[in-house]
Amino acid sequence: MEEKLKLYLRTMISNKGSDLHIKSGAIVRVRVDGVLKMLGKDALSAEMVDEIARTITTSQQYEKLKEDKNLDFTYVLGEEHRFRVNIFHQMDGLSAVFRIIPVKIATLDELNLPEVIKSFTDIHRGLVLVTGVTGSGKSTTLAAIIDKINREEKKHIITVEDPIEFIHKDRGCLINQRAIGQDTHSFSDALRAALREDPDIILVGEMRDLETIDIALHAANTGHLVFSTLHTTDAKETVDRIVGMFGKEEQNRIRSSLASVLEGVISQRLIPTKKGGRAAAIEVLKKTSRIEQLIMEDRDYEIPDALFEGKEIYGTQTFDQALLDLLRDGRISEEVTLEYATNPADMKLKMEGVGKGAIVKENMEDLKEDVFDFKEEDDTEGKETF
Repeated sequence: MEEKLKLYLRTMISNKGSDLHIKSGAIVRVRVDGVLKMLGKDALSAEMVDEIARTITTSQQYEKLKEDKNLDFTYVLGEEHRFRVNIFHQMDGLSAVFRIIPVKIATLDELNLPEVIKSFTDIHRGLVLVTGVTGSGKSTTLAAIIDKINREEKKHIITVEDPIEFIHKDRGCLINQRAIGQDTHSFSDALRAALREDPDIILVGEMRDLETIDIALHAANTGHLVFSTLHTTDAKETVDRIVGMFGKEEQNRIRSSLASVLEGVISQRLIPTKKGGRAAAIEVLKKTSRIEQLIMEDRDYEIPDALFEGKEIYGTQTFDQALLDLLRDGRISEEVTLEYATNPADMKLKMEGVGKGAIVKENMEDLKEDVFDFKEEDDTEGKETF
């Protein structure tokens, strides 16, 4: 069954997919440009999926899967492809999701990220967060940031991940990468230990709980540069989420600490383009005296205005400003722009040339749409398949 799995994975790669979904009793599916497509027409039995799970895990991992009912690990296909894998139990048996991890770490320039993000690699202490929903490219952005530091600085970097995704080789920096379950028990344990391991920079794969957040804030307060991720959609929600994790009696302390150490928030969303792919729309918060004051004084609702007004001076921008830039460049349609806008009514006015930051339609460029063709199977009720 492993050979069949490899065939599925290679098919996904050749079709520029991002995720392979395997479920007991179901047809295999691949996510391409954010949409699930069927791969063939034959369903996999529960026994076949269980055999795949046994084949690609160690005996210890398989026992952990039986005990915990889910398992995260990495799977390697040849020398060129790595995948983040999650296997889990569901009512019909096992299911698994394979997410491709590029072996080559893209640069910040190759990712076409806002120029201000490069400045986050020059910070010596504080907290920088990359946020967004699952699959929005958070790990890719963090890897590019760490890679830039690795090439240009001489520092000690500790990463704590679940599982390890991008592999960083020591260049200018000494990098220790630790996997949850393999090298340490939890994010909080590893982060607490990291403070005794002489790090300059700590990357925490995800701030999942109150304890991890509290230790990360402490690490940033004591002279370390901490990078991490959250499943939040924008800077305002990020601040609200962190503060809201704590009890009311502690929130003033947390606001004071967060206002002091928060150096940046990069919030990412992937938007469907005219050409069939997806483009990143990115909101960027960079620390300023105004941002620090807003967080301290519980005026998070004013953060979007501060980001909007800081675009020319500080390079900050709201998500809707990023959408407008994509629209100006002709990469996304007006319909998609309105659909994904944080404030559709305000966006519609700007698209009509009304208000600050409004778009000038004469400068928009219509791009030709490219259609990605998929094979159709007669017995799949008209659904798209490979």
